Amino acid sequence: MKAAELISIIMPFQDTERYLPECIDSIIAQSYTHWELIAVNDHSSDHSFEVLADYAKRDARIRVINSKAENILSALQTGYKVCTGSIIGRMDSDDIMHPQKLELLALKLIASPSKSIVAGSVKYFTDNGEIGDGFLKYASWLNEIASSGTYWFEIYRECVIPSCCWLMKTEEFDLVGAFDGKTYPEDYDFCFRLYIRGYAVVGLTDQLHLWRDRNDRASRTKEQYADNRFLSLKAKYFRELDYDSTRSLIIWGAGRNGKDLAKQFSELGLHFQWISDNDKKIGKHIYEIEILPTKILMTGGDKQVIIAISNESEKQVIKNRLDSIGFKPSQDYWFFL
Repeated sequence: MKAAELISIIMPFQDTERYLPECIDSIIAQSYTHWELIAVNDHSSDHSFEVLADYAKRDARIRVINSKAENILSALQTGYKVCTGSIIGRMDSDDIMHPQKLELLALKLIASPSKSIVAGSVKYFTDNGEIGDGFLKYASWLNEIASSGTYWFEIYRECVIPSCCWLMKTEEFDLVGAFDGKTYPEDYDFCFRLYIRGYAVVGLTDQLHLWRDRNDRASRTKEQYADNRFLSLKAKYFRELDYDSTRSLIIWGAGRNGKDLAKQFSELGLHFQWISDNDKKIGKHIYEIEILPTKILMTGGDKQVIIAISNESEKQVIKNRLDSIGFKPSQDYWFFL
């Protein structure tokens, strides 16, 4: 492909010495050659810096710098300050790019209207052992969204844009706050910032990024990822973006997820009703709120329904039921898990 716009790839790294050659070689092998890699050392204790410094000596497109503070947000911000490309993207230092990843994403981005971000599909792999079931389900879900284009309908379930498989025009990236967010997980917060400003996500079904599943990955070991439901983040943005105080707010589900979400809503000052299909819970009071039967959905009044249930088959039954009585996704109901 003929080189056109420069793509800046920001890649924080920390103690990934053993994975870096495979990762960097996959970037060097890209069919789209007009890129720069800004590799940011996030206080590595192994020889990661030396490995990348050696690559930088051999390829002028690679730059290696140190981050001052020890966290991924600081590393991303440090790297972004020295980027010069008109297109921006991310990379994890233990992952692998499909050979046409940059080319296919860039072609789609250049052909897309303003206020767009282009995202590809992903695949997990591992060097040994089995890939966690949760990761497999997450990748499958992301790829289904890329095919259906239902990014913003699904946004309250999980992070809808794979963190290292997207490209965006740098000038528009600046308009949504770049890497200036202070909330973890930073990639999920970034999705909400796109959503609030009305950006479109253009999905590609090509599996362009290979995610490495390993026991010491941040999502398994870092404290901020311990509860991967991120209910406080979701509740905060729902109040900002979709909550309508003139409508009745309803939480569906009185299990652990429903209880934790109810607590978040209460702390935000949101008044709500609480419903369940479980006869053992109907009529009981949790946080001094009575659990009501789901038949209240058929009563008058305008309603917003939040489904706090994780079982996939149950969620499909609930979706079918809400659709059948005229509730609209992203307008009248949302799944929070």
